[in-house]
Amino acid sequence: MPFIAPSSAETSPKRERRKEARPGELVKAALDLFVEKGFAATRVDEVAARAGVSKGTLFLYFESKEDLFKAVIRDNIANLFPAWNEEFKTFEGSSAEMLHYAMDLWWLNVGNTPASGIVKLVISEAQNFPEIAAFYQKEVVEPGTGLLQSILQRGVERGEFQHMDTSKSVFSIIAPMIFLMMWKHSMGACAASANIIDPKEFIHMHVDLLLNGMSAKKTQ
Repeated sequence: MPFIAPSSAETSPKRERRKEARPGELVKAALDLFVEKGFAATRVDEVAARAGVSKGTLFLYFESKEDLFKAVIRDNIANLFPAWNEEFKTFEGSSAEMLHYAMDLWWLNVGNTPASGIVKLVISEAQNFPEIAAFYQKEVVEPGTGLLQSILQRGVERGEFQHMDTSKSVFSIIAPMIFLMMWKHSMGACAASANIIDPKEFIHMHVDLLLNGMSAKKTQ
């Protein structure tokens, strides 16, 4: 049977899917390389090669390496907040349960994924790339602290939490999450003893510690 070239109708869907997939593939390749090598040391041609496209193709979707890194932040972390905000508007449990759930969500969707390396990357490279640090502050830090602050405020207003300055108290919640992700991509990546920390157990222990304090309860 003679070879019959496929019609354009048969080939275009495959080509279209491939074209549509490229930005996501480039963002994934960029995330992996940025975490492995750091932002400054990663070259755009390496990202393109890992994604299986040319450097010219990469620049069809992203104007610069900085623009690509912003897409990594947006796709892996920043885009999660709108859905989370909507979900917490209808949360029916206590504020303590809400706080536990929020921490679990963060670990499941960020901390326990390759995106956790973005935190260390931004902290280590912020001084040399202030534009990236400012973007991370706006797209991740501000909505993240805002969400957690709203949970604390909910607890205060319901009488579940004692009165507090929620704008400052919120960092007591964020700090251990940063620690976990920094640990994961530093000591946790090279030292066997670093595996003594169970992330989920640590998170819940810390939340309980914040909620209940360290002082022993006096019996009457």
